[in-house]
Amino acid sequence: MNKNDSTYLRIEGLKAGIDGREILRGVNLEISQGEVHALMGPNGSGKSTLANVLMGHPAYELYEGRVMLGDINVLELPVHERARIGLFLAFQYPVSITGVTVGKFLKRAVEARAENPEDMDVSSFFEKLEETMEFLEIDPRFVGRYLNNGFSGGEKKRMEIAQMLLLEPKFAILDETDSGLDIDALKVVSRGINRLRGPDFGSLIITHYQRILNYVKPDRVHVMYDGRIVASGREELVTKLEERGYEWLKDERVLENIRK
Repeated sequence: MNKNDSTYLRIEGLKAGIDGREILRGVNLEISQGEVHALMGPNGSGKSTLANVLMGHPAYELYEGRVMLGDINVLELPVHERARIGLFLAFQYPVSITGVTVGKFLKRAVEARAENPEDMDVSSFFEKLEETMEFLEIDPRFVGRYLNNGFSGGEKKRMEIAQMLLLEPKFAILDETDSGLDIDALKVVSRGINRLRGPDFGSLIITHYQRILNYVKPDRVHVMYDGRIVASGREELVTKLEERGYEWLKDERVLENIRK
């Protein structure tokens, strides 16, 4: 692989934490555009920390390692530049922004990603926004509402996916996007993720459960435990986790065999 090849996102020896406490203890992972990876693991294993570090949450401290998109170490970039070069994070708990409407927020986000914002066709943007909201079964009146203000949990998660579809990132990190969703909302969100699948899109789906993976079939599955990725495989690994839970990972002999 050419080091300048930006079709790969490579996490190399990543160690990070918060308040001096190490949470990520040497994470190595490579995702290619055209692939969907799932990251599973018990609470406290470091999954959400990984998502936050990748996108530059200021509360987290980087101790060691790098994250390469082509020849760019994204950890050296401010948050808005990480988004501009093609990274996207769907939050586990999307925040509300009073005073900023959905329409204005999304328009500015798309403009920020564009190479020449002044050439952006506004009418085409709003046509695509309308079509995207219809596809995700979002009430079109939400365009004029403040972002996530008074939205239900499912509406917030659909709005995250709407942002992703409009921005068309190279790589999306979806941090427990399935949490709190009823089955109908889960199907809609999954449909949105699948809509972007193709050679120009890669994704890391962070989840506790199999259910979203029944609708978004992963190419690779990884298990995080105690700040490290301790197992990787195909869909069969998800079935094993559903059957046995995560307790079996607490056996150090099992972990040693996995790491070998």
